[in-house]
Amino acid sequence: MSALPRTAAADSTAAFLREGYRFIPARCARHGAPAFRTRLLLRPVVCASGADAAAMFYSPGRFTRHGALPPTTVRLLQDLGSVQAQDGAAHTHRKRLFMTLLAPDAARHLAALAVGRWRERLPVWRSGVVLHDVLRGVLCEAACRWAGIPLAPGEGARRTRELAAMIEQAGSFGAGTARALWLRRCSERWARALVERVRAGRLVPPPDSALAAVAAFRDRDGLPLDSAVAAVELVNLLRPTVAIARFVVFAAHALHAHPQWRRRLREDRSEPLLECFVQEVRRLYPFFPAVGGRVREAFSWRGHDFGIGDWVLFDLYGTNRDPHRWHEPERFDPTRFAAWDGNAWDFVAQGAGDAHLTHRCPGERATIEVMKAFVALLAREVEYEVPPQDLAIDLSRMPALPASGMRLVNLRAAASADG
Repeated sequence: MSALPRTAAADSTAAFLREGYRFIPARCARHGAPAFRTRLLLRPVVCASGADAAAMFYSPGRFTRHGALPPTTVRLLQDLGSVQAQDGAAHTHRKRLFMTLLAPDAARHLAALAVGRWRERLPVWRSGVVLHDVLRGVLCEAACRWAGIPLAPGEGARRTRELAAMIEQAGSFGAGTARALWLRRCSERWARALVERVRAGRLVPPPDSALAAVAAFRDRDGLPLDSAVAAVELVNLLRPTVAIARFVVFAAHALHAHPQWRRRLREDRSEPLLECFVQEVRRLYPFFPAVGGRVREAFSWRGHDFGIGDWVLFDLYGTNRDPHRWHEPERFDPTRFAAWDGNAWDFVAQGAGDAHLTHRCPGERATIEVMKAFVALLAREVEYEVPPQDLAIDLSRMPALPASGMRLVNLRAAASADG
C-alpha cells in the first residue's frame, strides 16, 4: 500500500490543462505531502515537488526520459537520438560535448554577440517593439554566429520562425503543433546539410565552434554521430538559446513591476547584484512547469514503491516556490540569493543536481549570462517606456508569457553609460 495520497478525481487531465503550472503545487499543498498519485491521459502518474523530490528524481540512472512526455512534446523539444534521450554512460559521454560548448567563457561570448546584435538594430526599433518578438530574432542570429553557422541575407527570420514554433507549441496540441513539427523537420534538414557540408570539406567553420564540434563528435565506440542525430543536436543548441527570450521578457516584466530594482541596478553595477536579480527572475517566473521520467530501476521513496516503467512528473515551478525552502516565496526579492548556498535541489528552473551527471540543462550558465547582459542593457543602457498593455501571465498556457509579449516604446540609447 502506497503512503502517497491519491487525488479524488479518476483522471486529472482536464484539471492539469486548466491549472497548468499550479496543478502540482496546489495538490501537494492540499494533501500536505511532497507527492501524490493521480492519472493523466488515463495513465497512472506520481507527481512530486520540492527539494527532496528533486534529489529523488535526479538521482543518476534512476529515470529515463523515454515515454515520459507526450510524443509531440518530445519531437519538438528533444527528438529521437538526442542527448536528452540518452541514459547512463551514453548520456554522460554525449553530455560532455554540451558542457564543453556551453562553458562559462563560451556562454559570455554568446551573450556578448546577442547584445551586440541588439545594439545594431536599436535605431530601427525606436518607435516601439514587442520585446519577445525581436529578442527571438536577435538570439537566433547570435546563436548561429556563435555556432559558426553562416546565414544568407534574410535567412535569420526563417530560422527564427522554425525554432520559435518548437518552443511555442511544446505544450499544445492541434494544427499549430502539426505546423511546428513540420518546421522542426525543415530545421533538421537544414542542420543536416550543414553537418554534411562540414564533413565533406565544403564548409569550414571556426575550429572551436559548435558546428565544427558537433560534426566531429564521436560516440563511445569512436564512431561519428549519424548526420541526422548530429543535426538534432545542432538544433538542440540553437532552439534553447531562442527560448532564453522568454526569460529576458520576464526580466523586463520584473524591472517594470519593481521599478526600484531598475534604479538600484543602474546605481549599483556590481556583478553579484546583477546575478541575484537574474536568479530571482528564474526562480519566480514560469518557464517550463514540470519534467517527466520513467523509472529504470525499482526503488522506494516516502513509503511508495516505484516499479520499472512507472511514470513520474517532477514539479519545477512549485519547487522554486516551496515555502519550506524559500521565505515568502511569492515575493520578488533578489537579495535572497546573496545568502543562497547554491543548493542543487531547491532551485530547479532548468533542472536539478550536477549538470555533468544528470539531465539538468547544460545551457543554464548560458541562460544566466544572456539574461545578465540584457538586464544590464535594459536597466542601464537603454531608455524606454512601457505603454498600457496586458501584462498578465496566464499560468494555464505552457510555456507561459505576458499576454502582450512586453511592448516597449520610445527605445533609445541612454544619454550616457552612467545613466
